[in-house]
Amino acid sequence: MVDVDIDSAVEISVPALVRLQSLASGLHLKPARVRAAEGGDYLSARKGRGMEYSESRPYAVGDDIRNLDWRVMARSGKPHTKLFREERERPVLFWVDFRAAMFFATRGCYKSVQAARLASLLAWSVSAHSDRVGGLLFSDQVHHEFKPRRGRRGVLQMIRALVEQHRMPWQRADDPLLLTRALLRLRRVVKPGSLVFLLSDFRGMDDSARAQLLQISRRAEVVILFIYDPLERDLPAGGRYRVSDGEHERILDTADQKLVQAYHRQFEQRLQTTRQLAARCGARFIEAGTAAGLTSIAQQVQLYRN
Repeated sequence: MVDVDIDSAVEISVPALVRLQSLASGLHLKPARVRAAEGGDYLSARKGRGMEYSESRPYAVGDDIRNLDWRVMARSGKPHTKLFREERERPVLFWVDFRAAMFFATRGCYKSVQAARLASLLAWSVSAHSDRVGGLLFSDQVHHEFKPRRGRRGVLQMIRALVEQHRMPWQRADDPLLLTRALLRLRRVVKPGSLVFLLSDFRGMDDSARAQLLQISRRAEVVILFIYDPLERDLPAGGRYRVSDGEHERILDTADQKLVQAYHRQFEQRLQTTRQLAARCGARFIEAGTAAGLTSIAQQVQLYRN
């Protein structure tokens, strides 16, 4: 599958994110477990009386006699009970990081652009399964929240919010509790049985932020998409490079092997710490490099397992 034309490497637009709907239609994502009972079109793995017959099993004391499977009883001579799968719908929340460090790229596109595209692509996919799309977007200065809505309107609501927030002037803020506050806001709106996507580079995750995420994972299914640029993982070949963050400038000498190794270890530590946190949360962890194709990343999500 070939990714659709998605415009600029440093900007996002409503038309470009809407075009991802055609890409989402080609994804084959299988159903996952649902933890809460809510009406709708989602098929829960939990057995109970509902809309669709699942299987029959031998009768057990306490089973509702109205669910006896008379045909199986006639064949086997033993009482059997029908089990059903109930149709479900669930809120799906996208927590998207637009802090200053996300506006960076050396290959592919800005991390912020990759996060917005992935969020939109996955939103189109879950909307096709009748789940409701909502989310929380945050930057160093601004926080925007929108309630889950069903169908195309829900996805368009999120896309417009993504574009609006991405276009806002960004300014770095040295707030050690920023991620904690953003996760606390998320925790307050997550309902049992929700599906939550976290799209971030996860810089600045401290114990308080990790504690918030653990609390969220007890109520919802969590998918972590670790956004990074290839340069964050490995420095370029030996040489002297001038680098700047827009305010400060320095010379980087990558012939210094100790510097190169320390730089790589720092990235690997952030990666492994986030991966271990995902394991503690029972969350799915996916690396999402800025140079990787959207579909290759999205197909790892497996939202819908058999």
